[in-house]
Amino acid sequence: MSSDANFTKGFILGTLIGGAIGAITALLLAPKSGKELRQDIAEKSSEIYGKASDLFNNVESKVSSTVGNTLNEGKEKARKIVTEAKEQAETLLQNAERVLSEAKTKAVAAKEIVQEKIDTLRDAAKASVEAFKAELKSTEEE
Repeated sequence: MSSDANFTKGFILGTLIGGAIGAITALLLAPKSGKELRQDIAEKSSEIYGKASDLFNNVESKVSSTVGNTLNEGKEKARKIVTEAKEQAETLLQNAERVLSEAKTKAVAAKEIVQEKIDTLRDAAKASVEAFKAELKSTEEE
């Protein structure tokens, strides 16, 4: 877009300068009186100004249209990116919640298993202590 704008700008500038030089040369070389020459110069200047104004308006319209289209395309792409990011964030959040829930369930189950093993070990230790005391008592009595 930048090279198109530079080309268009250069083209318009070249057209204006070339037209002005050609008009002035034609007027100065024509055999006319001073009053007629000034009137012709004024008319040609007005004509060149009108053409330049038309060219400028045309280029301005094209540039505005191009910029507007580019902005709209950019906004649409940004909307799509934001929508996709939201969807991915929601999916990630759902997966994280699922993993957390599964981890909690497994932690509760592991806690119960560990508690059962602790209870079994405690009962076994109590039984061993009681058996040891009984054995010690029977040995002392003998």
